[in-house]
Amino acid sequence: MIKVQLTGAEETLLATLYGRALDARSEHPILGDTLADDTVRRIDYDFSQLHLTPGDAAGVALRAHQLDSWTQQFITDNPNAVVLHLGCGLDTRVHRLAPPPTVEWWDVDQADVIDLRTRLYPARPGYHTVGASVTDETWLADVPSGRPTMVVAEGLLMYLTEQDGKHLITRLLDHFRAGGRLAFDAYSPLGIRLQGLNRAVRASGATLHWGITSAAELADFDPRLRVLDEVKAFDIPGRDQLPAPYRAATTALAHVPGVNRMAQLHLLAFTPHGPAPA
Repeated sequence: MIKVQLTGAEETLLATLYGRALDARSEHPILGDTLADDTVRRIDYDFSQLHLTPGDAAGVALRAHQLDSWTQQFITDNPNAVVLHLGCGLDTRVHRLAPPPTVEWWDVDQADVIDLRTRLYPARPGYHTVGASVTDETWLADVPSGRPTMVVAEGLLMYLTEQDGKHLITRLLDHFRAGGRLAFDAYSPLGIRLQGLNRAVRASGATLHWGITSAAELADFDPRLRVLDEVKAFDIPGRDQLPAPYRAATTALAHVPGVNRMAQLHLLAFTPHGPAPA
């Protein structure tokens, strides 16, 4: 058993890992992340204190499934892509999607999280890790900049301040000169105000900062960005697979103005610019 001692925002990665594990154990899994389940069984941590419900687990799995779908499509269209997974935590996305070795995949998170990943997960061809804060100014220089790039940020941007989040996005767009996609989830300002209702956030003592009403806000912020898709969490594809009580609740909430945009998933394109470096 591997002892884990994480606090604050880092501890929330255990909740999402456990959510995917519970989904894998369910009779009709949405994501079927058996590696997540195996990993939970190898970690010395009291997951019961997270108090995740079957509905919570299904919600985690649906969010991951949508981001997986967008990422897989990009890899299919660009088999020489770079995938940059920001705030990767203990997500097994690189193992779920199993990209070809022509894809360079970079997982980025705090050094202690990356150290934990190396003890839990096997190496893969074309797979790299970076142990640093996403807001650090130096790590991005090591990531190839001249290939089509898929940036995935799951459960990350809401933990940053708006200033830090926008600065990070600007750095990414400046760096990746061949263009690509940016996929992420977000809470609205109302969702930020009601963060105390989020079990994982409440249990860890973490704080959410940045609320986004629509991805159009980012496109207005930087003209290199273009909105391709937006999915409200209460309308997410596969919602019919939720346990019946949660399916009924999300159906009702999907029709409540404001509440129906509390959580969303966004896919944006960013355009190439200048000559791609060798």
